Amino acid sequence: MSPLERRAAFSIAGIFSTRMLGLFMIFPVFALFAQSEFDAVTGTQIGIAIGIYGLTQALLQIPYGMLSDRFGRKPLILFGMFIFMLGSIICAMADSIEMMIIGRAIQGMGAIAAVLMASVADLVTEKYRLRAMSIVGMTIGLSFTLSLVAGPILAAWFGVRGIFWVIALLALIGMVLVLFAMPKIERQSFQREAEADPSQFKAILSHPQLLRLDLGVFALHAILTAMFVVMPLILRDSAGLDSLQHWHIYLPVMLLSFVLMVPFIIQAESRGRMKQVFVGAIAVITVVQILMIETQAGFWSLFFILLIFFTAFNLLEASLPSLVVKQSPADKKGTASGVYSTSQFIGAAIGGALGGYFYHHYGYNGVFVLTTVLGVLWLLAAATMEKPMPLSIASVPVGEVTDEEVAELQAKLMAYDGVYEAVIRSDEQRAYFKVDRKVVDEEALIDYIEQSRA
Repeated sequence: MSPLERRAAFSIAGIFSTRMLGLFMIFPVFALFAQSEFDAVTGTQIGIAIGIYGLTQALLQIPYGMLSDRFGRKPLILFGMFIFMLGSIICAMADSIEMMIIGRAIQGMGAIAAVLMASVADLVTEKYRLRAMSIVGMTIGLSFTLSLVAGPILAAWFGVRGIFWVIALLALIGMVLVLFAMPKIERQSFQREAEADPSQFKAILSHPQLLRLDLGVFALHAILTAMFVVMPLILRDSAGLDSLQHWHIYLPVMLLSFVLMVPFIIQAESRGRMKQVFVGAIAVITVVQILMIETQAGFWSLFFILLIFFTAFNLLEASLPSLVVKQSPADKKGTASGVYSTSQFIGAAIGGALGGYFYHHYGYNGVFVLTTVLGVLWLLAAATMEKPMPLSIASVPVGEVTDEEVAELQAKLMAYDGVYEAVIRSDEQRAYFKVDRKVVDEEALIDYIEQSRA
């Protein structure tokens, strides 16, 4: 990667992290805060406040990407970060649960994820794009982990309202990164690998393998959000931890879970056992939900239950985007990823609302009955998925091509060892293909395409 490309990857990862921290730092502390701060607050209201950001995020992330094609990436990112900061300030000053819900909804309206990913594609050449996307992906995962640890610590220092002021400051830092760290985008174009194309929605929404993955990320984040409606309360009531001590359990759990998932990632990716590992992790998530029903767990019981849960959760969170790429048609990766992300955010919204409702009416056990049902449904859907092949999506410019040349070039690409799908878009002067990177040398393939057209 060139210095400019490294700067692009790390600055965009930094912008992502400020937003991810802001969305998730309240998860470990919000339920306790809401019960003590707002009169007559219900479990349903707590759940809605935790998850409502997902609804507005789901509704707006694809429109943000489309608007950025017209008005530019940086202006949309700055606008989204400003909206996120505004929502955080409203949350910090909220004097009712209803105002808190409005603030969280406004936080979600700063839906810039798709714009940031398109910016990566604009700023990084095809050769290093996968590496840049990996840097951003790792940052997102680390930010989620840090948020669960930082939330209780910041609550101890500044109170939960102080967390929202910190989040507003993070949004401001993100805006500074956009203005001064993120490189200027000299040439911006529609990025089919990172952006959704509305004309492809029908094909993606009727793709049975991708629908299984969309259901999966919906269920995963619905389970996570529903759990966090009650987990702070369980840690207080069963483990005897006040809110200032919750990081004592989250920090070692998250660090150990990352270590424990590594062997499974190796088994899945390097040894062709993706489906077995994937379905096994879903089964583990489901069993954890069953264990939480009628369980009067102490500190160490909860520690090990959460360790098992987050090992499986982190494994699934890392595997799902990879599976979307493996299953997506070569020229529809951006749309498939957009629908997948929308499903994730809808899952968070519905999981929060239903988790709150079940807690309000049926207590802790009701929440875990709900999450068990979600886990079982996901497990049944995943058990029937096709075994994924170890494929990646890449693209290269091909210049002007006639209709006759399109068919000829596609045939030549399909004859190349390690290429499993090829689509030539003459309107974009670009070839999209699915390859096994263990077999294909991408630079050699680009040379092959150039020689074929000479």
